[in-house]
Amino acid sequence: MLKRFLPDQHVKSIFEITPEHLKEKGIKGVITDLDNTLVAWNEAHATPMVLNWFKRMEESNIDVTIISNNNKNRVEIFSEPLNRPFVYKAKKPLKKAFIKAAKQMHLNRSEVAVIGDQLMTDIFGGNRAGFHTILVVPIVSTDDKATKFNRQIERRILDRFKRKGWISWED
Repeated sequence: MLKRFLPDQHVKSIFEITPEHLKEKGIKGVITDLDNTLVAWNEAHATPMVLNWFKRMEESNIDVTIISNNNKNRVEIFSEPLNRPFVYKAKKPLKKAFIKAAKQMHLNRSEVAVIGDQLMTDIFGGNRAGFHTILVVPIVSTDDKATKFNRQIERRILDRFKRKGWISWED
């Protein structure tokens, strides 16, 4: 059960995830979380670096869909200027939103990577749905109220992973 929270990869930020790296793994599409993965949870718009990351993915024919547990307004304000599809109120870690995003991209599960900053929602949901999962370090150390509780549980899970020798990295 505990291994359902174990990501396939861990990186410091999305900027370490390159189109070349994804293509080596047979990845043609990305399902990415928004808050604290792409930008800080309280930041409305993409930064120039994030815009460049999306541009590189697009130029390499890597499709990107944004999924978030946040409300429509929050996700739409971020996603529409990027002209990227999105799923809001995704109810992660339930599988439905992940599967919906992959179907919208017309890709098989083996061709999709899920990127996120939370074990409890992004990684657990992506693993349950059968996708390659990549955990990123949260952009900022503060969180909204709902996420603070998840972070406490997450810390315990990461500590257990380390004790078992399943991970060698640490936030």
